[in-house]
Order: sequence, then structure tokens, then C-alpha cells
Amino acid sequence: MLTTLACAAIENALNLLLDKEPSLKLALEQVKHKTLAVEIRDWHTTYALTFTGKQFMLFNNYQEQAECKISAHLETLPELKDPSVMTQLIRQDKLDLEGDLHLAQAYSGAFAKLDIDWAEHLSAYIGDAPAQLIIEKGQQTKTCLSHSATTFAGTFTQLMQDELKVAIHPLELQQFKQHTRAIKQHAAQLEQRIEQLLNR
Repeated sequence: MLTTLACAAIENALNLLLDKEPSLKLALEQVKHKTLAVEIRDWHTTYALTFTGKQFMLFNNYQEQAECKISAHLETLPELKDPSVMTQLIRQDKLDLEGDLHLAQAYSGAFAKLDIDWAEHLSAYIGDAPAQLIIEKGQQTKTCLSHSATTFAGTFTQLMQDELKVAIHPLELQQFKQHTRAIKQHAAQLEQRIEQLLNR
């Protein structure tokens, strides 16, 4: 029930966005009535999004056939806002895509090109000056949080790799891979020699 409510809230937000940003409607005109299904592997759930030409329809636990189906982990989904990385993600096995690639790229491109002037929309309710102030403070907070998250991630990684020796350093992993390849190559050569000796 919670998922259904969240799904309805997201659908409502998307339709509100559609009203505020007519460019989104124009960008998705070519893919209307086509369904994009997204399977989130972490949750074992598939969601589907359809643009009817007038509004968005969002479905959860989608089981039907879709024109395009994307399967990925939750952490990979934010990367899809750049349509050009899709083929790269597929090659890296981070993403599975069945069906019409153009449909996925159309949705990704349409949302990526959105440039929403939140201050303008907010000013209709609270006035220009307060709206501008709220947006500026929000951007400053976002930058500060992003910087803090990067610093924390770096410190945590260093702690795990250098101090506690719990995680492997990327260079150590690379060296391990090189050694493994070398051992595999030597094993293959040894196998060939043994076969040659046995054949004699």
C-alpha cells in the first residue's frame, strides 16, 4: 500500500511538472502511448511509465509487455539522465535493455534537458525576493552537502584501505588481476607442453 501511495505521488508530481514545463510534452510527443518499464533489481520490482500525450501514467509491479524494458540496480539509475552513457553501461553489465533503445533515450533526454526555474514557480506563492532567497540557500546547502559527502567518502575509503586494511586498494586489485592473468597464461603454456610430451 505504501508503494502504491508513493507511486501515485510520483505520478502526480510528474503531471504537475508537465503542466509547468510544456517543453517536456513536446520532447515526448514521438513516444506517446509507448511504455517504458524499469526493473529495480535491488527491490525485485518493475515500474512502468507511459506518456499519453496529455499526462503521465505510472504503474508499479508491472508484469505486461513493454516497448522498452530497463533492468538495473538503484545506484545505476541516476546515471541514465545522460542518454549517451546507456551503451557504456550495457557494456559494463550495469544495465540490461530489451526493446526500443530510442524510447529509453527519448525519456532520458527529455528529463535531462529540463531547466526548471523553481524561483519563478515559487514566487507565485511567496513573492520574488523570498523565492530567490530560498532557491539560493537550497543551492548552497546542496553544494555543501555534496562537498561533505565527497570528503566523508574519501576519508572512509582511506580508513578502510590504509588504516584498518579491510578493503583492497585499487592498485592492489590491479596487480592481483595482472598476476592472475600471468598465472593463467603460464598454466595454459604448461598444459600445451604436457600435451605435446604425451603426444610424443
